[in-house]
Amino acid sequence: MKSKNIIKFSLTFALAAGIVTACNDDFLTREPQGQYSPSALQTAKGVEGVLLGAYAMLDGQGLDGQDAWNNDIQSWVFGGLASDDAYKGTDAGDQPEESFIEKYDFQATNGHIKNKWRGLFKGVARSNDALNTLKAVTDINADRKKQIEAEARFLRGVFHFEAKKMWKNIPYIDDKTYNLNDLESTKVPNDKDAWPSIEADFQAAMAVLPDKQAQVGRPTKWAAMAFLAKAYMFQGFNISTGAANTAKLQAAKAILDQIVASGRFKLVDNFRDNHDASTRNNVESIFEIQYAASSANADAADAGVGLAHPYTSPWGCCGFYQPSQNLVNAFRTDANGLPLLDTFNDVDVKNDQGVGQDDAYEPSTASLDPRLDHTVGRRGILFIDYKIHNRDFIRDQTYAGPYSPKKHIPSKAFTGIAGWGNLTSNNYRIMRYSMVLLWLAECEVELGNLDKGRALVNQIRTRAANPSGFVQKAVQGSSRDAYSLVFDSKGNPVPAANYVIKTYSSPWTDAATARKAVRFETRLEFGMEGHRFFDLVRWGIAAETLNKYNAVEATKRVYKKGANFVKGKHEFFPIPQEAIDRSEKDGKPTLTQDPSYK
Repeated sequence: MKSKNIIKFSLTFALAAGIVTACNDDFLTREPQGQYSPSALQTAKGVEGVLLGAYAMLDGQGLDGQDAWNNDIQSWVFGGLASDDAYKGTDAGDQPEESFIEKYDFQATNGHIKNKWRGLFKGVARSNDALNTLKAVTDINADRKKQIEAEARFLRGVFHFEAKKMWKNIPYIDDKTYNLNDLESTKVPNDKDAWPSIEADFQAAMAVLPDKQAQVGRPTKWAAMAFLAKAYMFQGFNISTGAANTAKLQAAKAILDQIVASGRFKLVDNFRDNHDASTRNNVESIFEIQYAASSANADAADAGVGLAHPYTSPWGCCGFYQPSQNLVNAFRTDANGLPLLDTFNDVDVKNDQGVGQDDAYEPSTASLDPRLDHTVGRRGILFIDYKIHNRDFIRDQTYAGPYSPKKHIPSKAFTGIAGWGNLTSNNYRIMRYSMVLLWLAECEVELGNLDKGRALVNQIRTRAANPSGFVQKAVQGSSRDAYSLVFDSKGNPVPAANYVIKTYSSPWTDAATARKAVRFETRLEFGMEGHRFFDLVRWGIAAETLNKYNAVEATKRVYKKGANFVKGKHEFFPIPQEAIDRSEKDGKPTLTQDPSYK
């Protein structure tokens, strides 16, 4: 399974290539034994190892002194907990720094924020290491040299992009500035707009990268194009007013149209196939962060989401990142199978809050979008293929609610439950075709092509309505770990709930309603994938959406009382104080704090 995959990138090869063991007549100039030598890596084999070191930072792991979830690429702490998708989960005393993030008490000393910065800019540094090492390599053919440069620039673009989502003003550090042996070279001021440089990295990568890579996990030109389009989308609206930036949306549309017209990608038939390890790198995938199933090496898997598992066996830890009632309510549908765009949160989908472990319980019979039960674990519904969700999945229901996260957890059929590593072995689909379609729908709506936007949204809804992808009803067997699937008299699977979903049949004629429908669809499609907070910010609707959310949630979760999103401030996180302190050059910091946090 691993032979053609870049699964769990590691510096092991790079460091091995850099160990100097040969004798040297002049001991005064010999590199110390066992030490990393940049010059020793200036070979074809060595630079490939350095490049793998840059890939290693995509998963946000591998840094001493910090927990993997602080910088996990899925960004569930920042993109999830800070949004209306999820609660911190677990109990009140666990990881209190995340509670501050959930309540918009963003502090420059928060360790999670500090480590996110640290991890992303370590990725930038490793990308620049690869580029600088490459310049001195002579035993490599010209084509591969161009490919390495393109891959490194793609990675550098991704790391800077992820940072630009987090912080209002970031330093852009390129290979011309960065010097591995000179700490001062990293002290670059954050006084320039980083977007043009990020765009340039993706543009350079897409001009060179191939249509298809021999190894999955390496980016293609389509991945570079999709990330470039995403960079344009993040500049597509004024975050203060919500007004559209037509030029950026037109630029995004031009690229997105090319991806669609290529015919290289399509929606998979079943929504769940985008969220299981057994169906990774499928025809919908444009770029995935690769992980391995390894009971011997938990680091081969995504330790960053290790906390976000249900509290019950076989996981036994830890109960973080629990879906909100607001998110669950968003999957309600009307009699026509359409979302309740304005009234979805008026009535709660039935839950088992306060219902005992052994008490009788029947799930909601209300009409629901079937994607709910691929996104959220809830009482009485089969949790993937493990067992039926019950109260024992939750560490502290009173504190964090009755729901569990589901998308990032691979199936039992895939893992075999052979150790912690297998339980977090699912790839992260950071870029897939459904994103392209919904970004394109956004562009069409903002550019006045409302019905083209409707057609694109309907593609997404048609896939979601495929009954072969519905979660099947199950009944508990002789123990809580046992269950039986339910079939009707004709042998057809019985759906687990009253799934009612249809496409938009009437033409869209009102831009405001069309805009709302596209954005709502984006939430339904990508809920609990770490994107929601950043989407609300880029659309310019974070304050109104999140304050309305918190007003209701405070009646359900006591700890959310007082949570207040301040418009013009909380769209971005503060630059870590440690980063500012360490940026001092000639007696003065080169990094400047966001004025909102001074």
